[in-house]
This record gives sequence, structure tokens and C-alpha cells, in this order.
Amino acid sequence: MPAVSKGDGMRGLAVFISDIRNCKSKEAEIKRINKELANIRSKFKGDKALDGYSKKKYVCKLLFIFLLGHDIDFGHMEAVNLLSSNKYTEKQIGYLFISVLVNSNSELIRLINNAIKNDLSSRNPTFMCLALHCIANVGSREMAEAFASEIPRILVAGDTMDSVKQSAALCLLRLYKTSPDLVLMGEWTSRVVHLLNDQHMGVVTAAISLITCLSQKNPDEFKTCVSLAVSRLSRIVSSASTDLQDYTYYFVPAPWLSCKLLRLLQCYPPPEDGAVKGRLVECLETILNKAQEPPKSKKVQHSNAKNAILFEAIALIIHYDSEPNLLVRACNQLGQFLQHRETNLRYLALESMCTLASSEFSHEAVKTHIETVINALKTERDVSVRQRAADLLYAMCDRSNAKQIVAEMLSYLETADYSIREEMVLKVAILAEKYAVDYSWYVDTILNLIRIAGDYVSEEVWYRVIQIVINRDDVQGYAAKTVFEALQAPACHENMVKVGGYILGEFGNLIAGDPRSSPLVQFNLLHSKFHLCSVPTRALLLSAYIKFINLFPETKATIQEVLRCDSQIRNSDVELQQRAVEYLKLSSIASTDVLATVLEEMPPFPERESSILAKLKKKKGPGAVSVTEMEDGKREGGELNGGGDRGPDASAMAASNASTPSPSADLLGIRPAAPVSAAPASVGSLLVDVFSEAGPAASSAAVNDEGFLSSAPPSEDPAPPLSEADELLNKFVCKNNGVLFENQLLQIGIKSEYRQNLGRMYLFYGNKTSVQFASFTTTVSYPGELQSQLNVQSKPVEPLVEGGAQIQQVLNIECLTDFSEAPLLNIKFRYGGALQNLTLKLPVTINKFFQPTEMASQDFFQRWKQLSQPQQEAQKIFKANNSMDTEVLKAKLLGLGMALLDNVDPNPENYVCAGVIQTKGQQVGCLLRLEPNAQAQMYRLTLRCSKDSVSRRLCELLAEQF
Repeated sequence: MPAVSKGDGMRGLAVFISDIRNCKSKEAEIKRINKELANIRSKFKGDKALDGYSKKKYVCKLLFIFLLGHDIDFGHMEAVNLLSSNKYTEKQIGYLFISVLVNSNSELIRLINNAIKNDLSSRNPTFMCLALHCIANVGSREMAEAFASEIPRILVAGDTMDSVKQSAALCLLRLYKTSPDLVLMGEWTSRVVHLLNDQHMGVVTAAISLITCLSQKNPDEFKTCVSLAVSRLSRIVSSASTDLQDYTYYFVPAPWLSCKLLRLLQCYPPPEDGAVKGRLVECLETILNKAQEPPKSKKVQHSNAKNAILFEAIALIIHYDSEPNLLVRACNQLGQFLQHRETNLRYLALESMCTLASSEFSHEAVKTHIETVINALKTERDVSVRQRAADLLYAMCDRSNAKQIVAEMLSYLETADYSIREEMVLKVAILAEKYAVDYSWYVDTILNLIRIAGDYVSEEVWYRVIQIVINRDDVQGYAAKTVFEALQAPACHENMVKVGGYILGEFGNLIAGDPRSSPLVQFNLLHSKFHLCSVPTRALLLSAYIKFINLFPETKATIQEVLRCDSQIRNSDVELQQRAVEYLKLSSIASTDVLATVLEEMPPFPERESSILAKLKKKKGPGAVSVTEMEDGKREGGELNGGGDRGPDASAMAASNASTPSPSADLLGIRPAAPVSAAPASVGSLLVDVFSEAGPAASSAAVNDEGFLSSAPPSEDPAPPLSEADELLNKFVCKNNGVLFENQLLQIGIKSEYRQNLGRMYLFYGNKTSVQFASFTTTVSYPGELQSQLNVQSKPVEPLVEGGAQIQQVLNIECLTDFSEAPLLNIKFRYGGALQNLTLKLPVTINKFFQPTEMASQDFFQRWKQLSQPQQEAQKIFKANNSMDTEVLKAKLLGLGMALLDNVDPNPENYVCAGVIQTKGQQVGCLLRLEPNAQAQMYRLTLRCSKDSVSRRLCELLAEQF
């Protein structure tokens, strides 16, 4: 930039600013400003033409007044006129005024654009930079339309000065962020990527910011940047601090550029080229080695720059998750930071180790630091560091250390910050369930949880312990005994009373043989808590009392006396009053057999995902665990025969064999809601209203707040999947388009596309008749655990389909983690007054989310050997179902979504493929080998994946295709 000479100082501006600062009051300031505005207005309107210096001075005053918070409604034209000046200082003030005050909708925008075009074509680097800065500062769509095609040309031109290239790259980045549809690189792509090889480090630093942003949106177009980025990173990492003297910061060469290069590489999978990958691994090893070297300076700037590069390198190692040696080394390096005196480093180390704990290669290495992490949880003064320590304990927990970690988290709960207690409670409950091999330990843990942090124990937690106790005969007696003892404490949390009331009402008979816990003692113990509880809990206790009458006839008179008292049958709360009256009447008029039938023991809950996991997924803010962690927890947490998501208030509906929805409802607003009771008694109810004529399953269909489909009325329950549903699904494993289903009334066509972990499916419903379809509805549902693995969004379809017409429905699909089941599509409509109800399986299979990966022969078999654990391989030998035509086989393998690798297998008759399944939480690498035996008309199919469940599922799918 040209230096500003002493003659460029504006004395009038300095005097005006001094006057403003010397004003004693707001009124005096406004008076001085109004006087100055009047003077400037008269000068601009005067007959005498102002010279450039005067215009510049007055425009500067207007800018200063605007920055003080006053509106400026004139002077814009004078600022535009300054743009045509040949003096740098005048042009600079003009651009500054425009950047701050001119609206993108201004009438002057065309004049401004013309002035900018003149400066961009002037080849004066100073003027070009001013113009580019103005475009970036305004950043409007009009600017993007005018200059988006011009700036890339300036950026890659051979005669453009380095300072201009830097400004052009950052200007283009700004326009791309505001109007990505207007910034089309096209022919400039390769030349922009090659800026990474520019000799000027400033140009490379600016260009890499642009390339990173472009790569995130269009990774395929810019994938050539990977090798160039690795090459540039290698040169920086291997250089001495003296080699890059102008870009060395406290003995660290080009730290900002190194961090940006490492961040760019995180946009892509590991390099496929062996040489590039080897060079990158060397770079990462060098960075880890340098972290072990003694510091070259004691100043904090040196350690900050060094650690910034180190943490980005570790983030890249975690992203690749393919180099066991690097992952373990990264873990050990982070372990050293756990005891560093710098709080920020401890925080970052804990955060990175949370991610490392989910890798199969580094999980064991992370576990070696358990004592340090537990110590951090106990002694750290910063709450955010303690929260990260709790997250890491949750992530590193497995069967070998579950009891220790749960005990430490329970101990910490007693003194934990209020802001994280609820999340800690959820994590303890999940870990206790997930790794419980001894059910008595699980019950003890949850009751201890309620005792320590009862206010933070949500309904989902105590619902879950009840579901598990009901489903496990071997723990019911222990649970009854333990909860009876817990209720004897003088101060007892209300959640403990709920659990106690429910469990004793169901299983109190199992401990009634002991005189110390006789039926009357149990009743008196529960009733002593009654007056301290809220209405929902009292309602639950009343239901427990009526259960007692069935379990222990000897308590009938005592309980009827309680139900008969005025405080119950004349209670101001209508719910309690109704229960007391109805239970009293039921106990008086019903025979023993009827009473036993109505009040029979709760049946086991159906298997569903734990509602505690659903609750944890809803947690937002700092410290919330990732969806991946929770999905991993769900996959491993099947040891307990836990029930579904029903709350204890659903026992009556369970007795009527009607399902009950999760108390946490649908997390994403996309799953069809389960039928809900038309008039639920209350949160704490145990029994249905036995005198009510309304059935427990009364409900109505609705569309939820998000506009997505809700379930149909239970009187028209979805039909079970068609017998040929699996056969129809298999037709689409290796193709995306076609007719899914057809009968004499309806044809359903499908067209779908997938990219990374996202997909879009178009469903076409065709009416083959001449009669209108009425009340046409579709519902997507999730069998088993699929809801936490796949996210399918669908808008309602038109309810009327005219004869011969076709309607379209769009489904947006997101793969959260690997899955084996397919979502169900239920279609209902009325044809000639008759209800048509059919259910199909949507052809969404795990292979749809493949990203093909090209590999050389050496890399393929090296990776094949790495995936050598027995559980990572799935193999099947089967008879050929179709002709063994080479072209058909190739087409099917390509349709599968993997890359078909030529000249890799030593046997030319064999087929090998490679791909990566992209889910929201992780990437799963997969290798396939298909060995045909034409003589025997047999195949041997072998799959090796980094996740065993994926290997098995893909093997099952593919065996049906050949």
C-alpha cells in the first residue's frame, strides 16, 4: 500500500472529531453534528465545484457521524465520484464509505459496479485490491452477478501480482458463501487447485481457504487438491524454521497454512495413491515427533502454534481411522496433555480422546488413561473440563471397566454442577443398563441414582428400570426387597416413591413372607409417603393400593378405609377423586376372580430401543454426546431383556394388548406416532378405568407440527408386509429405478438417488382404474431399532387420486448408522368404498450409501489383510440363481455402489470391489471378492468390512443377486 504523506492529513476532520469529543452532553454533541451536516450539505449543493481533497474530507466527516449512530441520507454521490479519482487516499475513502453505507439495493449500485470494473481492468495492483475489498465487504448478490465470472480470471492470471491474487481468492470465498449458485468455477477448477503450488506463501494461504470451502460442497471436482496439499504440507513440515523465514512464527514454520492444509485433507478419505498416502503418513509422524521435542522457546506463542498443528494432525488421524500406529501414538500424545498445567490443552485433549475412544484401533489405548480422567473429574476447577472428562469416561466405558466408571460417575454426581446433572444421570443409567451382567447391580445403581440426584432423574430412567424388572423374573424379588429398604429412609425422593409403589404393587408378594415386610407393613410404608407426593404420584399409589387388595386380601379393610375417607372420595383433584371412587367400588362389588383378572400382573414389555437413549439424543448444548456414541451404545446394549418405551402408566393398555408410545415421543418429528389413549388417566396410573365404556385404543390420525405423516387410526391398523415384500426389496439392491409393486388397482414406481449418507426417493402412485381413490394416505414406519439408524422424512400425499392419474411423493433419507432392516411403507385408500391396506418394504438397503473407492492391487490386499479378524469377514458359498454372464455380473457389482477393480485379483475370473459406506456418524470400509465356478455353477462370496454387522448384512443381500 502507498504510504500516506503528511500532506494528506485532514485538519478539518481532526478539528471536528476534537469538538465532538469535547462536548459535555449529548445535546451539545447533536447540536455540533447538525451544524456540521448543514455545512457539508451546503458545500455539496454549492455552485463552486469541490476538489478531491474537500470531497474526501467531507465524506470522512459523514462516515464518522454515521459511526456515531446518526443516519446519513446524502453524500453518496460524492463518495461514488471519489472512486474515479487517481489518488489512492481519495479512492480509498470512497470505497470505505460505500462499503459501510451503501445499500445493495441502492440506485447507485450500477455506477459503483462500473467504477469497480474500471479499477479491476486498470492493472494497477493497489486499485485492484481496493475494488476487490469493496466487493468482499458488500458481498451482495448484485455484486456476485456482476463480478463472479471476472474474479476467477484475475485469480489465475499469470501476470496478476501476488497481493492481488490473495485479495481475489478471499473475495471469491466471500461471494461463494453468500451466493454459491452464482460462483461457478468450471474451467477454472484445475488452475485454482494449482495455486497450492504457488511460490508465494500468502497466495497459498488465501487460496486454501477458498479451496477448502469449495471442496466441502463439491468434493469430486476438487479431489486433485489432495496430492498437492500433501506435497505442500510435506515441504513445510520437513523444512527448518530458517527455510521459511518470512512465514515462521516463533520457530514454527507457517503454522496457519499447516493447519489449513490439514483441515482441507479432512474433507476427503485417505489418499488412494500409495506414494501420496505414504508421504502423508510421514508428515503426520513428523508432526507427532516434533511434539515430543523440547520447546525452542518458552513463550506461549510458540507452544500455541505448535499445538495447533498437532491437534489438527490428530483430527486428521481420527478422521482417517485407518492407521493403528498413528491412532495409538496420537492417544499417547493426548494422554500427556491430560496432566498439562494449561487448562485449554487439557480440555482439547479430553475432547479429542472422546473421538479416539470410538475407534477400534485406539479404544484400548484410551482406556489406559482412565485413572487420569477420573482424577480430572474429581479435581478440575473448570466445569467445562469436568464435563469433557465425564464424556470421555462415558465413551471409554466397556465391560471391563463399567462398574468402576459408573461408581465414579455416581460419586461425582453428589457434587456435580447443576447444569450437567441431568445428562450425567442419563449416562449413568445408559451405562448401567448397557453393561449389566448382574441385574441386582443394575437395580442398586438406578436406586442409588434416584437417591443421589432424584430431581434430575427423568421419567425415562425410572420407566426403564421398571420395564427391566418386569421383564426379568430373576430380579423381581431382589428389586422388591431393595426398594422396600430404600423407602424406609426418612427423606425419600418422590421418584423413589414412584418406583417403590409400582414394584411393590406388582411384586410385593415376593417379600411378604418376612414379618419385617408383611403386606400391612408395606402398605403403611407407602401410605406414610402419600401426603408428601404430587398428584400423579398419589394416583400411582392409589393404583398400587388396589393391586394390594388383589395380592393381599387381608389388607382389604384397611385400604378400603383409606379409599373411603373424605380426603380421597371428595378430593379437589378430579383424577384422584375418580380413582378413589372407582377403586373402592371395584374392591366392593367385584368377585375375587374378576378382581384377579382386572388386576393381574403386568405382562413383559415388548423389545424396543431404550427411551433413555432417546432422551439423551434430545440433549443439546455443551457436553451432549454424539449420535454415533448413542447408536454404538444401543448396538451393544442388548444384554438386558428390557421393554419398550412405555411408561408404567400403561399397564392397563398392556393388559388389553394395546401398544403404548414412548414417553419421549418421536425425536425428529418424522416417525409416525403410535396410537395414544384417548383419555389417559394420568402419568402415574396403573390401571385402566374399568367403568369407562371408551376403549383404551381410541385415537385419531393427525399430521404433526413438522408437517410429516402421523399414524392412521388404530381401527385401520397397518397391514403386515406382503409375503413377497422381501422379493420386491431384493430386486432393487443393485438398481435404483423401476416398478416396486403392481396389482390390478395400483402401480408404485420408484426413482432414487444417493450421495454420501443422504438419499432422495421419488415414489409414483398410479391409479390403474377409472374410479377415484379416496382417503389416500401413506405412512413410513421403522421396524425394530431402525428409527435410531435411519431417518426418513416424507410429506403427506394428496388424499384423492383420480382414475388414470398419478401422484408423486418425495422421501428424504439420511443414514445415521449401519442398519439391516428396511423401513416399511403402508398405503391405505378407499376404492369403491372398500378399504385397501397394504404394506411394502422400502428398497433402502445399506449398500445405497456406498462411495466407490479405487485401489491398486497392493493397497487392496494390504487392506484385506488388515481386516483379518474373524468377525470382520462374512463368507457364503451358494448356487448360481441366474446365468453366470460376465457383463451381467459386472453390471450388478457396479449397481451395488462399490468400485469394480480391474487387474487386482491374481485370478482374472474373480471380481474384487472396494467402497466406503458413508453414515452420519462414521465411515465403514468394505472389500468384496466374488469367485465364480462356472463348471459347478457356484459362487463363493467373501466380504470384509471394518464393522462386522455390515459384513453379514451385505453378504445376505448379495447372495440373492447372483
